[in-house]
Amino acid sequence: MRLSRSPLAIAAFLLAVPGLLISSGGDVLDTLTYSTPVILFVAAAVAMFTSVSIPSLIVVLALVHVVAFCLIGLLHAMPQPPGPSLGYWCMVISSWLLAWFSVQNLAGLKLTSPQAQRLVNLALPVLFGAWLLLLWEIIVRGFGVPSILLPPPSMIAERISGSVPTLWADFQQTYLKAAIAGYVIGCGSGFLAAIIVDRVPFLRRGLLPIGNLVAALPVVGIAPIMVMWFGSYWESKAAVVVIMTFFPMLVNTVAGLAASGAMERDLMQTYGSSYGQTLLKLRLPAAMPFIFNALKINSTLALIGAIVAEFFGSPIVGMGFRISAEVGRMNVDMVWAEIFVAALAGSLSYGLITLIERAVTFWHPSYRT
Repeated sequence: MRLSRSPLAIAAFLLAVPGLLISSGGDVLDTLTYSTPVILFVAAAVAMFTSVSIPSLIVVLALVHVVAFCLIGLLHAMPQPPGPSLGYWCMVISSWLLAWFSVQNLAGLKLTSPQAQRLVNLALPVLFGAWLLLLWEIIVRGFGVPSILLPPPSMIAERISGSVPTLWADFQQTYLKAAIAGYVIGCGSGFLAAIIVDRVPFLRRGLLPIGNLVAALPVVGIAPIMVMWFGSYWESKAAVVVIMTFFPMLVNTVAGLAASGAMERDLMQTYGSSYGQTLLKLRLPAAMPFIFNALKINSTLALIGAIVAEFFGSPIVGMGFRISAEVGRMNVDMVWAEIFVAALAGSLSYGLITLIERAVTFWHPSYRT
């Protein structure tokens, strides 16, 4: 055990003191006004004068999150202008430093229990993301940033809760139809093309350079052409996704098929293995990290391609259409709601593919403990 006399704890403690002495800027001296600096001071004292351990870090995190929500509540009691005072911003910075201190020490802990370590590893990005949202809310409301420039997360959450049917219809049109269909066709055809390229060597010298050229084409140039060819519905967006996902899968799979060692290939030849047996039992397993790398890259490219393609012609539904239309109406909170849904869908897709990758490529050195 060691005392946590880190610079972060010291700075947080020193900044918590002005919160006790300087008014936060609110007109009403209620329980929240008095309790917030006291709770923050207690959290800073725990971080400053106790040893770094799981219980002490949990206490600091619990107290500092209570303080963060109290700080947001104080904003509603403050007149705009002049807004929060110096004491309020000292408490905000102190809370942020305490959260940083806690997350930094949690990340440095090496626990003996694998389940506890996995829980800590999961909590770290959640805490980081939560504090980004909290600071976003406090800074935007505290400085009076116009919502047309940057709406606070609470306004975006309110828009999401009130627009679920619209967001679901856009999600179905863009993700479940265009992105998924294009992703499956693009990745599947890219994989099959890689097998053919590997089998027919002259295609490697002829097809791959053309593939690199097509992969460099801008999506804003491809999308209008696909709309003219396939119409304005989801089929044209799926075609754009196919073009965007085909060549990353092709290039990664070809590289992966060449990743197996010469000694292993010679051993398979010694056993009299055919091309198909060598491919299935040696080369494809060795290529799995490359293939999953392409699948993860394409999971985000597919959604981006489908959304951008909808800017160039679509029915009155879809994420790209909604973003374009709501920007013109200055409904920026709806734009951010669509961005949130797209980011959530892309992150979940990426995470699902990562879980499948861990199950399939458990033998890879990067997953060994």
